[in-house]
Amino acid sequence: MNLSNSVVLITGASRGLGLEVARIFARRGASLVITARGADALWKASEELALQTEVLAIPGDIADLVHAERLVREGLAQFGRIDVLINNASTVGPSPMPSLDLLAPEAFEEILRVNVVAPLHLIQLVLPQMKVRGEGLIINITSDAGVKAYAGWGGYGTSKAALEHLSRMLAEELRGTGIRVYLVDPGDMNTQMHREADPGLDLSHLPGPEVPAPAFVHLVEVETASFGRFEALRMVDGPS
Repeated sequence: MNLSNSVVLITGASRGLGLEVARIFARRGASLVITARGADALWKASEELALQTEVLAIPGDIADLVHAERLVREGLAQFGRIDVLINNASTVGPSPMPSLDLLAPEAFEEILRVNVVAPLHLIQLVLPQMKVRGEGLIINITSDAGVKAYAGWGGYGTSKAALEHLSRMLAEELRGTGIRVYLVDPGDMNTQMHREADPGLDLSHLPGPEVPAPAFVHLVEVETASFGRFEALRMVDGPS
């Protein structure tokens, strides 16, 4: 895919991995639709990114159905299409993360709402125009905690396991449409979300999100030519 002629929607793009990925796409000339819950941080990110490309920034909670619909509607109105959807926004739930026997039902529902239901809703919103063109990329961010059992990561890990199987099912249902579905596990990183998950834990030995970020651009620019309609990419072990 020629990124200079593409439109990329990235959730959770005000900080961490989402912002690092947005920075690289911006340098490649892709137009961006970005969102995050923190308005001030999103405006700051938008101002930086707008120095290199056209940016539409709309703050809000992706789990809010009205916000998600506005995000896609205004993105399509401004750019005419959305070529790549990166479902990056996520939550670990209560901090520090409780074991499953102590995870409140309402907290678990919120984790699933943000990490599973919201990504599917955004996928449903961008798919119609992708199907019309017969091409598009959907990238869902996952974690090793979705396939391995780590004590204390039960709520988050369960949500990522659900997102992984959802992605596989979606790829089957999109067979023959020209739309590809990718799962990407960026690996264990020193990010605010990880610090919230394990408060007080020294994460200084872990790479920052700028380390795995270039792989996303490589995935879109190069690997789509050789990958099948579904791929799951894992960079390193460890919950992320």
